[in-house]
Amino acid sequence: MLLSIKSWLFETPSKDCMASYAKSGENRYLEQLIALYSNDLYHYLVTQSNTHLAYDVSQQTWLKVIEKRHLYQAQTTPKAWLFKLARNTLIDEYRRQQHFVELDENTHLAAQNDKSENDLNSGDLTSGDSHIGSSNISYEAFDAALKQLSFVQREAITLQQEGFSLTDIELITQSSLETIKTRLRYAKQNLKRLLGANNEQA
Repeated sequence: MLLSIKSWLFETPSKDCMASYAKSGENRYLEQLIALYSNDLYHYLVTQSNTHLAYDVSQQTWLKVIEKRHLYQAQTTPKAWLFKLARNTLIDEYRRQQHFVELDENTHLAAQNDKSENDLNSGDLTSGDSHIGSSNISYEAFDAALKQLSFVQREAITLQQEGFSLTDIELITQSSLETIKTRLRYAKQNLKRLLGANNEQA
């Protein structure tokens, strides 16, 4: 009896505070989620929109976490589930504003040479891409090049840089594995080309 009381009083924090929040609805778990993921969530949204819209969608996303917590499945990566909510919220907001977003594959900027799939599975954007990995490339130049990519290519590369696996990106974007690989390949080719062009102009 004493052991059970002690366990109740000194509960070990859950490794998955999203699962704990989904089960209990307690604000302390929501606060943990916000502390853990709010910065990353905002960074993803601002790469896909602008600072004002990213802030608004971030707030809407956390409201949806409260509303939809019962839909969370514990086997899902908490961060991926949050990003999926954020993505859907952003797209809904774009549609409400009648802002067109290309959600199908857009390859008009793609270079002709194919990259190996080994590059796609690594988290290193610079793998095999000398222009992208160059120390001469500024953050501003990279950001400007990133914004020239299609929505889905920019999204794919941003999510990979956030540390998501291809499986996680499947969940977030609700796209097939092959589609994600294609988007990443074109995104890396286009970034290499755009950054290379910037270097030549400098």
